Amino acid sequence: MDRALEPHAGWTFLTNHARVLAAIFDDHTVRVRDIAARCQLTERAVQKIISDLEEGGYLTHERQGRSNVYRIAQGTFLRHPADAGATVADLLSLLVHQDNRRATVAEAQETH
Repeated sequence: MDRALEPHAGWTFLTNHARVLAAIFDDHTVRVRDIAARCQLTERAVQKIISDLEEGGYLTHERQGRSNVYRIAQGTFLRHPADAGATVADLLSLLVHQDNRRATVAEAQETH
């Protein structure tokens, strides 16, 4: 069941760049429009983030017909010095683990 997401003001734990990367990891053929909806961003903001990620070497895309197919450079190291040694794959594995856990909790709630 999809629930409407409420706008959020203030700081958050994940950056918009991490959210966009996670959306692409979830579906490597996802459209910018769908990323924007999922991450609660404008399409223009998503396009800028994708450009940043490509310039940083974290992401590439290939045009296939009218769609883009993205490829994440999972071995690329995270940028912040405090994250030295951690890779994009490490980050994504944490996010996927959390998504799987959230789905399990949601399924359990629906059956009760």
